[in-house]
Amino acid sequence: METPEKFDSNINKSDYKILIVDDVVSNVLLLKILLSNEKFQVCTANCGEMCIEQTKAEMPDLILLDVMMPGIDGFQTAGILKKDPVTANIPIIFLTALNNPSDLVHGFQVGASDFLTKPFNKEELLVRVMHQVELVAAKRLIERQNTELKATIGNRDKMYSVIAHDLRSPMASIRMVLNLVVSAVTPEVVGPELFELLDKANKESEDVHDLLDNLLKWTKSQTGRLSVVTQDLDLNDIIPGVVDIFEMIALTKNIKLEYHGVGSLVVRADNDMLKTVVRNFMSNAVKFSPEGSSIQITVKQEGDFAKVSVRDHGVGIAPDRLSGIFHKGETTYGTGGEEGSGLGLQLCADFARKNGGDVSVESVLGEGSTFSVFIPLKKG
Repeated sequence: METPEKFDSNINKSDYKILIVDDVVSNVLLLKILLSNEKFQVCTANCGEMCIEQTKAEMPDLILLDVMMPGIDGFQTAGILKKDPVTANIPIIFLTALNNPSDLVHGFQVGASDFLTKPFNKEELLVRVMHQVELVAAKRLIERQNTELKATIGNRDKMYSVIAHDLRSPMASIRMVLNLVVSAVTPEVVGPELFELLDKANKESEDVHDLLDNLLKWTKSQTGRLSVVTQDLDLNDIIPGVVDIFEMIALTKNIKLEYHGVGSLVVRADNDMLKTVVRNFMSNAVKFSPEGSSIQITVKQEGDFAKVSVRDHGVGIAPDRLSGIFHKGETTYGTGGEEGSGLGLQLCADFARKNGGDVSVESVLGEGSTFSVFIPLKKG
C-alpha cells in the first residue's frame, strides 16, 4: 500500500478543512483523531441535516459522509449539497459498508468523488483524502493563476490603449507635416539624398500612424469598448474614396490601382469598421507589390453578401501560413522593406465578423494574393 507521506512536501494540510459526518460517535472521534494528527482542520456533524448546516457555515474543502444515517441518508444529503451552487463543488467521500455495485453507481450519480468502505484502513483513508485535497489544491492554483492572468491581460490592454491613444495625436501631426514637406519640395531644391530621407520618413510616419490606429481599435474591440453602429452603405460611395487615399502612395512605387465596381450595392455595416478593413487590405497590397505592377480592387455580389476584394501581384504567401494569416500576427516585410505587424489582418477579421461577415485570402507564392471581405447586403 502506497503511503500518504509523498504528498506532504507540496501541500500545507493545515490550510484545508474536512467535515466528518457520521451518526456513530466512535467513528467521528476516530476520524477526527486521525485527521487532526495529520494537521488538517476538522469539523463534525452527526446527521444529514446538521451536515448541510455545517457545510454552509464552515465551507469545508472535503466532506467525509456516512451513507447509512437516520433522517436523510448520505445519498440524499449529497444530492441537496450538489444542487446548491454554494456547496456544489465541495468533493464528497462516502463512508459506507455497502458494496453493492448499484449503490456505488447511485453514489456517483448524486455527486460522490470517492468511496471508502467500512471498516476502513488508516493508510487507505489518508491516501484517498490526500488525493481529493490535491485536486482541491490544483483547482485553487488554477483559479489563482486565472485571476492573475485576467489582471495581466487587463493591464496589457490598458497599456496598449494608453500608448496608442497618447501617441496617435502627435504622430498624426508629424505625418501631416511630412506630407506637406514632401509634396512641397523636390530633389532639385533639397538635394536627392535629403529628399530620399524625407520621403522615407513620410512613408514610415504613415505606417506608424496606421499601426497606432489599428492598435487603438483592436484594444477597444478586445475590451468591449468599441461598439458596432450599422447603417445602410452604398459601396460605390465608400470603396472609391478608400482607394483614392492610396493613389499617391502607390504612385511612389509606380503601382497602378484599378477599381472595378458594379451598380448600386447597399450593405448593412459599420462605416468606420468597413473602411478600416479595406484600408488594411490596400495598405498591405501596396507594401507587397513590386514597382510597376498593378492592384485590382473589385466589388461584386455573392449571394446575400457583397464581396470586396483587393488583389496584388506581389510576393504571395506560403501555403503553411495561409490558414493562420488572420490571427497569428506575424511580422512580414514588403517589397520595399516595409514592415508589417500582422495586427491589421487580425483587426480585419474581427471587424468583418462583428458586422456579420467574414474575410478570406487566396494566394500563390511569387504570384500575388487576393484578400476579400464579405459584408451582409441590406435586407429588403
